[in-house]
Amino acid sequence: MTLKSDESHNGAPEQSEQSSSGTRLPRDGQHAPHGQDSSTRVSALDRYFHLSERGSSLVQEIRGGIVTFFAMVYILVLNPIILSGTDSTGAYLGGGTQPNVAAISAGTALVAGVMTILMGAVANFPLALAAGLGLNSMVAYTIVQLPGMTWADGMGIIVLEGIVVVLLVLTGLREAIFRAVPRFLRTAISVGIGLFIALVGLVNAGMIRAGSGTVLSFGKDGSISTLPMVVFIIGLFLTIILMIRQVRGAILISMVATTTLSVILEAIVHLGAISDKNPGGWGLSVPKLNGSPVQVPHFSTLFQFSIVGPFEHLGVIAVVVLAFSVMLADFFDTMGTMVAVGEEGNLLDESGAPYGTKRILMIDSLAAVAGGVGGVSSNTSFVEATTGVADGARTGLASIVTGILFILSTFFAPLAAMVPNEAAAPALVAVGFLMMQQVMEIQWQDLATAIPAFLAIIFMPFGYSITVGIGVGFISYVVVETALGRARKVHGLMWVTAALFVVYFLLGPIQSALSL
Repeated sequence: MTLKSDESHNGAPEQSEQSSSGTRLPRDGQHAPHGQDSSTRVSALDRYFHLSERGSSLVQEIRGGIVTFFAMVYILVLNPIILSGTDSTGAYLGGGTQPNVAAISAGTALVAGVMTILMGAVANFPLALAAGLGLNSMVAYTIVQLPGMTWADGMGIIVLEGIVVVLLVLTGLREAIFRAVPRFLRTAISVGIGLFIALVGLVNAGMIRAGSGTVLSFGKDGSISTLPMVVFIIGLFLTIILMIRQVRGAILISMVATTTLSVILEAIVHLGAISDKNPGGWGLSVPKLNGSPVQVPHFSTLFQFSIVGPFEHLGVIAVVVLAFSVMLADFFDTMGTMVAVGEEGNLLDESGAPYGTKRILMIDSLAAVAGGVGGVSSNTSFVEATTGVADGARTGLASIVTGILFILSTFFAPLAAMVPNEAAAPALVAVGFLMMQQVMEIQWQDLATAIPAFLAIIFMPFGYSITVGIGVGFISYVVVETALGRARKVHGLMWVTAALFVVYFLLGPIQSALSL
């Protein structure tokens, strides 16, 4: 049975138009006629999302979608924190004289929900999207702090970057670049992301912290000395034991159990949020309800962007440099993330590309535009979606579940914010292990392959950036192949991409030279 082209919903083989009983099923995207029984409706759902073909089920997809949501829910708290400062003019995002945290959180959830649902419905891939952490930091701490720049101007640059990436997808260049990357580098990217996400989990849980200078240290002063750390350890071992015993829903069970334990502990000992004066507090979110669990969302950040403003305040060259830097970070993080999700769920074709690559890239590119239009920074694919895939998600139905939960969380933000880092981090570490297993696919005895792969892998966690790891891997691959006299074997797009990464790594000197 041959695979369909990339223009299908998922690139998977078509199923028969008839059920085993001879009942003709509706075509993809159609609803079952009124009066049909539930088994026929389930069959239509199965046919559209190809649940059976991918070895999944409705329950499995719902569970996976819930797990992904809980692994990503921290963004509803962290994004407002990052975007809660003032721009160069002293104004807050969304207006007002105080940080508009509620509106930023609601906007973050709304855009993430809509784009994640689109990813599931159009691309049929278990990938979820939300405001990218590196991208929002770039907007908050660099772009809007430039002289004269406002939050609307910063979001305008995000919209411009997203439009450029959409054009690259429409011309086929983004997918062509992806397919030009050697298979071993794609595998290395997936492994590196595994290490990166495990490190993120350990840092979020406070198990790895900054010591003297820039050196990392274990725990607090080398010790496990706080209750939140103990909660993380309990959650980690609970996850490990459930995984080893092959308990379905292991990651979700561990998250719920650890969050419940966190709520109980907070009610008894009142640890509060972590700070310099309270180093034993919870990371990011305090596991308790503050007031009513239901609130009416406010979306004052929506449509607060300006495309003309950046050119007026910075000039064309500066805008191009800034948009280019954001684009590279956005461009390649997604490439690595969708490969990692595809590897984890066995959703890659013979060439190592995810089914429906073009559709995935298009939705992701539109998400960048949507994030700028929504005033909550560029939205991008989240590697945390691997948690849902590790727990059984195989189709876009899981993404739809995740998206619906994001939209619902606009009303139930207090409940979504109850999950502390220490309860979510064990899932990230567990997924890091699962992704690390792919390291065996790299031919380590071939140094020309192994060294670029190794550099790509280690620079992701050590540089604390997926983009940096990919860039180092690409550049080292081109250099090694050229040194071995095999420059002609390197795809032309790899040369172009490696050159762009050289520019990316030199953006600091370039910006200084341009007085940015």
